Amino acid sequence: MLIGPKAAPRRPAYARQHRRQALTVALAVVLGLTAAACSGATTSNDAASSTTVSGPEQQQVEAIARDAMTKYNLKSLIVRVTTDGQDTYTGALGESMTGVPATPDMQVRNGFVAYTYLTTMLLQFVDQKKISLDDRLSKYLPDLPQADAVTIEMLANSTSGYADYVYQPAVTDGTYLDPFRQWTTGELITIGTSAPPTFPPGTNWAYSHTNYAILGTVLAKVGGKPLSELMSEYIVGPMGLKHTHGSDTPQIPEPVLHTFSSERRETLGVPPDKPFYEESTFWNPSWTAPEGALQTTDVTDLTTSIQAVGEGTLLSPESHRAQVDPNLAGFGHPAQGCAACAQNTAEHSFGMAVLLQGPWIGGNKLYAGSGAIVGYLPPKKLAIAVVTSYQPAGFDDQGNVKDAGAAVLASLSKALAPDSPLPG
Repeated sequence: MLIGPKAAPRRPAYARQHRRQALTVALAVVLGLTAAACSGATTSNDAASSTTVSGPEQQQVEAIARDAMTKYNLKSLIVRVTTDGQDTYTGALGESMTGVPATPDMQVRNGFVAYTYLTTMLLQFVDQKKISLDDRLSKYLPDLPQADAVTIEMLANSTSGYADYVYQPAVTDGTYLDPFRQWTTGELITIGTSAPPTFPPGTNWAYSHTNYAILGTVLAKVGGKPLSELMSEYIVGPMGLKHTHGSDTPQIPEPVLHTFSSERRETLGVPPDKPFYEESTFWNPSWTAPEGALQTTDVTDLTTSIQAVGEGTLLSPESHRAQVDPNLAGFGHPAQGCAACAQNTAEHSFGMAVLLQGPWIGGNKLYAGSGAIVGYLPPKKLAIAVVTSYQPAGFDDQGNVKDAGAAVLASLSKALAPDSPLPG
């Protein structure tokens, strides 16, 4: 579900790209936006805001949010903007469920953001001399295919060549036929590594969830504890994340932002002319991240954590540069049979599980009818988090939804950082 830089297809990298909408980060989603068609959305635009909307910046954010509700057929929209950690705007529009207003403190799945946490933890281990980016995977998981050729760095920056398990029919079809199934990290790794490699290790770039399933397993081995405990010790605690919770089940702490989806329309054979819109809040996310890295959060922690990543507060300067510098710029190329293979550029590239867009650092997920996207601009210490859910009109005839959060983030970047907006 990650897509690559701008040259890659806009849709997440799925075996059937016209059907699959899932937890995702993707430069092409963020950058290759096509606006959703406007419609007569009926969701309330009344705001639940913890920020007094009085200054020009707050008014700009509010206006962009209200416009997006109708323009992108949103059921809810939650936005937080901070400058150097101080609140500029925090507010919510629309509804969680019918008659239940969305509020800024509602819990959502953080998706790809947890992958960013994995690489942050990895680089802390590097700083502590517990592991090296140059280590071969065979040092930790010798039984995996190509373990002698794949390095830890290749897992972190998605250049290993391991096939994405999301492409494989067992997962592509299985997650829609039974969205409540509990997957294990081990079976997902087996599915991904049993498929033919996408390319020889270190010779190209393509996002693959398999990399991060393996990386999570390595980190637990190096740290000597379950990954969930390491997440608390190395990420949640040090970053001061007060509203981020781990669970390897579909459970979400209250208050919950409920989500709804039409994504299974084609799988279930529902004709395009028939209404189809189901609750997806408690679909099982176990296939989206390794055990111990599945989390829920809120917009406050999303802005807090992306600033911590953007500033490198938990890392040495060298490790921070390894994570967020455009070290892959110019690397990678489209390849036949590899929908996610793409070239990284100076403006649009992939770090170690972070999206690099000009001076902006961020990440993005789209899963089960809900989106969450973050962006951080280091020179201004500007952090933005956007969370979305969708009305029925937000889905096309095949059940796909376009990522409105990326469009909202782009608009906010232009308004709040006109000299350094997100690259087009």
